[in-house]
Amino acid sequence: MENRSVPISTAVEVQSICVLGIALSYWISHVFFESTFVSDPVRTLGLFLIVEGPLLIALYSFLRDDPQKCSYWKAVGRGLLGLPLGALINAFGAIVLGAPLGLMYWKKTINWSLLMSLFTFVPATCVFGWSSKENWQRLVQYSKMTGRLDYMLSFPAYGAIVGGWFGAFPMPLDWERAWQEWPICVTYGVIAGYFLGILISLVLPVARKSSIKID
Repeated sequence: MENRSVPISTAVEVQSICVLGIALSYWISHVFFESTFVSDPVRTLGLFLIVEGPLLIALYSFLRDDPQKCSYWKAVGRGLLGLPLGALINAFGAIVLGAPLGLMYWKKTINWSLLMSLFTFVPATCVFGWSSKENWQRLVQYSKMTGRLDYMLSFPAYGAIVGGWFGAFPMPLDWERAWQEWPICVTYGVIAGYFLGILISLVLPVARKSSIKID
């Protein structure tokens, strides 16, 4: 079965649950722990991981590329393994681009990197695993997208990365606002970009299909 051609209804359901998971994470952190990204970024990021992580891994494991050869639980295992590996890549990238070093920041950087891994790296590891170089190359280079699932994996990830980059712009400015601290404004940008990427991943395949029919 070619899972990259998932129905639009499945795509909407999966992405809607991911969005609701983020909303639920924020609600739980705010209502039960009186925690926000500004007041306690470490705890809030941790709660986001606890709530959103299992949801996202469970959903994308159902969309694994070859269910005949890869069981559901094997896909879950790939996602769990991909979470810390992706976090290492994201942490390295953030530090290279100027994220602060020091003991006071390491918990923030770890939790932020894990959340970024969840948005960018984990879905593809659940679906494709590690051995499919062609699939990873296609997603990274945004080339020869073969179905709706490719868009679901690619655009939210790129949205989170670009959103985090834009979110970092206020950090060096001399506004003396609490939300300018690492990684608060970056995280807001990541989540906004992730939401936008989800929207694009749902709309673009439909728009392209319509344009092909018109041609």
